[in-house]
Amino acid sequence: MSDTPSDTPVFQIEKVYVKDLSLEIPNAPQVFLEREAPQIEVQLRSEGSSVDEGLYEVVLTVTVTAKVGEKTMFLVEAGEAGIFQLRNIPAADLDPVLSIACPNILFPYARETISDLVVRAGFPPVLLSPVNFEAMYQQRMAQAGAPQEVPIQ
Repeated sequence: MSDTPSDTPVFQIEKVYVKDLSLEIPNAPQVFLEREAPQIEVQLRSEGSSVDEGLYEVVLTVTVTAKVGEKTMFLVEAGEAGIFQLRNIPAADLDPVLSIACPNILFPYARETISDLVVRAGFPPVLLSPVNFEAMYQQRMAQAGAPQEVPIQ
C-alpha cells in the first residue's frame, strides 16, 4: 500500500506571536546605580493545546529574574506562542512534537523578545543560552514515571 498525499505527515508553522509580555523594575531608579553584576535566573515552561482539527497552540514561557543580592533589578516574562499544523502524526509522537520540536522553533523568538525588552528597559542585553528541550522532555517523562514513594529497606 503506497502513501497517498493525505497520509503524509504534516508539520507546519502557521503563526508565531508574543502572547504575553511583562517587565517589572521594582527598585528603579536606585537599581540603575548598582555597579555589581546581577545574578540571572531563567525558568522555562511550555504548554501545548489543541485549537482546532490538526491545529495546536504551543506557548513557551521564559521568565528571567536579575538580582543583586536580595534586590531584584528586573523581572521579565515572555510567553512566545505558535500555532502549528500537525496532521497524520501518530498519537504516540504528538506529545514529543509539541514538547520538543515546537519549543525549539519558538525559543529563538523568545530569546530575541527578552533581549530587546531588557535593553529597552535600560539594562545590558540578556543573551539566553541554547536549551535542550529533548533532555527537558526526557527528564519530565522520567519524573512522571518514577514511583511516588521509595520503599525503605
